[in-house]
Amino acid sequence: MINRKKSVVLLIAEDDDDDFLLTREALEGSHLLNTLYRVKNGEELLDCLLHRGTYAGDGVVPRPALILLDLNMPKMDGREALKKIKEHPDLRRIPVVVLTTSDAEEDIAKTYDLGVNSFIRKPVSFDEFLRTIQVLKEYWLEIVTLPEDE
Repeated sequence: MINRKKSVVLLIAEDDDDDFLLTREALEGSHLLNTLYRVKNGEELLDCLLHRGTYAGDGVVPRPALILLDLNMPKMDGREALKKIKEHPDLRRIPVVVLTTSDAEEDIAKTYDLGVNSFIRKPVSFDEFLRTIQVLKEYWLEIVTLPEDE
């Protein structure tokens, strides 16, 4: 289990402001000390993870314990970003959970082929969304044992 006094870094790749705010609100109800970072497209996600461009320099954004990834984003979509993350030797161990409105079977199959750790459809109702985020947080940040930062 994660030490509850340790800050857990979450990176959310989400271009929709309302979806980001809803996710943030759902996560804020936890007893873990979560540090949330947000990027709005796949290019920004990779820049953030690899400390390039506006994210250059050590410690700008710490290595996340978990990435929540929307599939449908501008510039570089979540599918391409996922592919690049899972192909990169320094990034591939970071768990990636797709959190999307897509229910296309091809998206589910493709993302698992690319190495996603979980695929979650965003529930339509607010209460269901809150419950989904709470369960996701409990599973990935309290139950699962993740590799230590490298």
